Amino acid sequence: MEEPEPYPREPEPRLTHSVADGVATVVISNPAKRNAMTAGMWRALPALLDGLAADRAVRALVLTGEGATFCAGADISSLREPGAPVQELAVRAEDALAAFPKPTLAAVRGHCVGGGCQLAAACDLRFAAEGALFGVTPAKLGIVYPASSTRRLVALSGPSAAKYLLFSGELIDTARALRTGLVDEVLPADGLAERVAGFTRIVASRSQLTQAAAKEFAAGRGDREAYWAVRASEQTGVDGDTGEGVAAFLERRAPRFTWSV
Repeated sequence: MEEPEPYPREPEPRLTHSVADGVATVVISNPAKRNAMTAGMWRALPALLDGLAADRAVRALVLTGEGATFCAGADISSLREPGAPVQELAVRAEDALAAFPKPTLAAVRGHCVGGGCQLAAACDLRFAAEGALFGVTPAKLGIVYPASSTRRLVALSGPSAAKYLLFSGELIDTARALRTGLVDEVLPADGLAERVAGFTRIVASRSQLTQAAAKEFAAGRGDREAYWAVRASEQTGVDGDTGEGVAAFLERRAPRFTWSV
């Protein structure tokens, strides 16, 4: 008599990554719970980002979710695990993503809620497929949203829109998210991947010197102005990024920038 086949096991929640053509893609994978982030996933993200930041082949990073959704937030069951400070882990992961030294882009499909919205907001840019939904839901659980996350949300969408999201916990569609500045572009669902790939190829071809300085200045780290002034002066010669950029422009060719973060 044949043994009955066991039920297939759900894949373990995890973060996966790949690198191609200068672009790292990090995928949030927990399909059984709409890609909700477990404590282990929050804990793993900063180290993963550190490794990608140190990889000179990586010039930009895309964060996305497996399948038809981005991330439904923190896995609520993990909030009850003893010794697992999930909110603290989430803030560390968010801060690590915001501090990533190269351009970052969230490619959003489906639900981008709670901790998922927290991660998307920590990216430099957010491209969304039509039909995506955004929400910040701590008011539904009696959770105080972290101060750093609140400030980042306000900086993106403005005080009124941030309060609407935080006070109500309601979901908003891509039209409203685009209008408030929470997302940068909205694409047809079948065109998101192509647009993200095309845009990140452009970003990966540009000067990392310009991009890294712009990230720090936009984040308000004005104390680094002297550092970037020195780096800029070093790049004005023939072999520097500025010299290469000017030469490429005059010669009507694509520049070959070499400065790396």
